[in-house]
Amino acid sequence: MTRRGLFAPALGFLAAACSPLSLLNSLGPRDPGARRVARDIAYGQDPRQRMDLYAPTAPGPYPVLVFFYGGGWDAGSRALYGWAAQALSARGFVVALPDYRLVPQVVFPAFIEDAAAATAMAAKVALRHGGDPDRLGVVGHSAGAHLAMMIALDRRYMQAVGRPDLIKAAAGLAGPYDFLPFDVAASRNAFGRAPDPTLTQPVTFVRPDAPPIWLGHGTADVVVHAEDTTILDARMKAVGGRSEAKLYPGLDHADLLATFSPLFRKKATVLTDVTAFFHHNLG
Repeated sequence: MTRRGLFAPALGFLAAACSPLSLLNSLGPRDPGARRVARDIAYGQDPRQRMDLYAPTAPGPYPVLVFFYGGGWDAGSRALYGWAAQALSARGFVVALPDYRLVPQVVFPAFIEDAAAATAMAAKVALRHGGDPDRLGVVGHSAGAHLAMMIALDRRYMQAVGRPDLIKAAAGLAGPYDFLPFDVAASRNAFGRAPDPTLTQPVTFVRPDAPPIWLGHGTADVVVHAEDTTILDARMKAVGGRSEAKLYPGLDHADLLATFSPLFRKKATVLTDVTAFFHHNLG
């Protein structure tokens, strides 16, 4: 399953494209009604295998979300994305915000294995803070969307952590889902050693019994083209899976997640659409 190299040639700049989003952590304002309730929760032995937890200030129980930030599989920190986790939490979710190991420390599939392990741990710890682990979803932006879709669609990762049925819904924002061949440095560095490259692609694992998925993309995104969202959505529907996709006119790669911030929320209804999807599917 090959086509144009996904980011061609913009993948090399994916981490840089995501970096302006990190500024929103210090610019503010933050959403009221939610706060960070735990930090540095370990889900493994590596220093990168840690997460923070956000929860509404009112008592639960609430559905649980695990949010994976982007950064080209080689950059990013949970310390820079608390504003996004808090925005989700303020809308009625207990939200886990994990770090994960990055290239060059690791290559595929280690960062996806981290995503699965973090999700399993989130289910355990969320219960202490008003979360209902039986209503858990995963969501990510950019490379984080790739992680979210891989653990939602490829059964092997959640099976490996003993929770094959934990994920009840998944959402991806501006995600790369079908990016063979590996023709730029970032994809070669992260995935180039994979014995079977097709097993790195979310579109390989579409299935009728997958959790429902929601996909959002900006039409002005030149980092990860909106074609990836439309392809995954079409492939899911072709096999009888539950999928919905929405394209946002004029939004670029960073814009899509920036609309989670109160500073840019009037640009598009992305946060409202994502949270409505999860409330509908998680109850």
